[in-house]
Amino acid sequence: MLVVKSLHIIFMVTWFAGLFYLPRLFVYHAQASDRISIERFKIMERKLYWGIATPGGVLTIASGLWLWFGWFPGAGLWLHLKLALVAGLVAYHFWCGKLMMDFRNDRNTHSHVWYRWFNEAPTVALVVVVLLVVLKPW
Repeated sequence: MLVVKSLHIIFMVTWFAGLFYLPRLFVYHAQASDRISIERFKIMERKLYWGIATPGGVLTIASGLWLWFGWFPGAGLWLHLKLALVAGLVAYHFWCGKLMMDFRNDRNTHSHVWYRWFNEAPTVALVVVVLLVVLKPW
């Protein structure tokens, strides 16, 4: 199980790399005004979302389920809170996909400032999840 736990952490880091960087690309994309930059951001966003973030998210959830059913069947409230945060991160991931599609279709309606704030959500979730997993308060 320690191998699965290690893989879970590696996959989570990969997923979070995408969750941290994709909204940052959105900030720059929202500020871009020339066609070359706009098209470059569309390519970067698509490759990050589909090539790094989505596989990382899927493998994080798969290895997390493996751990849950194989190691933590009687875990406490901390695990339920962690799972609620993970569900929120999955929703955030899909929201990023929707925003990426809006950019792809030249229908972005948000400012670069909005994306700067939007970019903070996974940071807060990561801090809380790590504290829950390490401290197991309940």
